[in-house]
Amino acid sequence: MKKVLSVLFTGLILMSCSAAHNTKVKEKIAKEYGNGNGNNKKKVVVKKTSETVKENKAVVEKPTITKPRKPLLEQNDTEVLIATSKVNVSKNTVEDYINLYSGAAMQSMKTYGIPASIKLAQGILESGSGNGTLCRTANNHFGIKCKEEWTGETVSYTDDAPDECFRKYHSALESYNDHSEFLANRVYYKNLFTLDKSDYSAWAKGLKKAGYATDPKYAQKLIDIIERYKLYEYDQKVLGSNDQFVQPETDEVVATNFGTQSQTYTVQAGDTLFAICRKFNSTVDNLKQLNNLSGNVLSIGQILKVN
Repeated sequence: MKKVLSVLFTGLILMSCSAAHNTKVKEKIAKEYGNGNGNNKKKVVVKKTSETVKENKAVVEKPTITKPRKPLLEQNDTEVLIATSKVNVSKNTVEDYINLYSGAAMQSMKTYGIPASIKLAQGILESGSGNGTLCRTANNHFGIKCKEEWTGETVSYTDDAPDECFRKYHSALESYNDHSEFLANRVYYKNLFTLDKSDYSAWAKGLKKAGYATDPKYAQKLIDIIERYKLYEYDQKVLGSNDQFVQPETDEVVATNFGTQSQTYTVQAGDTLFAICRKFNSTVDNLKQLNNLSGNVLSIGQILKVN
């Protein structure tokens, strides 16, 4: 009897354990496959790998390394300035020089009456826009030689002759001031100060005639620089004469094919585009467009449309 009861008791325990096990199994199945309400899709567990983490990280691009800008002398088309030095310069270099010294040139015009355009053009040409040897070693922006009255420092430099004596300055401003005194106080430049301060062409030719430079093309070089970089605008700022133009007596008025009148002008010796524009209240660009001109060269006797 005792054996029978023992067997029964053991069976009940086994059945209870089996039921509990079956319940856990059912719960696990329901959890993984759904509980019979139609949501029987097996859950997918995504394991993150090192490759996945790398893909999810933001991509950081390496900064682009650019080459430094080329020096100013190599950025644009260049031109050669030949006076006391032969220097190859760019448009940027010349414009930098103008920006740096235009204030000093305009002040000189107010004080001494020397056109700012002439002073800047001489500075650009004689100093190679600040790059010439004489300018770099002696702060001499205008190629002024010692002469008998000079008591300051000097340097030897080969120009018209070997080892000529040139003035040496402590600063560019000192050179600019001495240039003004040099022109104002020497008798052979006195006729310059009787010229119209807005007539840079006459001043350029007057400087050459008075013997400032031996280069036969010196006057034209100054005129070309003034017109190329519109240095006459600094004269206008000082004079306040942007709208003051003189009508010439040599105007010629001819009838066009359309029955209206068109004003023309016959080019005289010494005329420049800018000088003609001033006479007719026009601009160089407008005059060139009217006459289909590609450059600034004029011929004596050439007939130009001016309006």
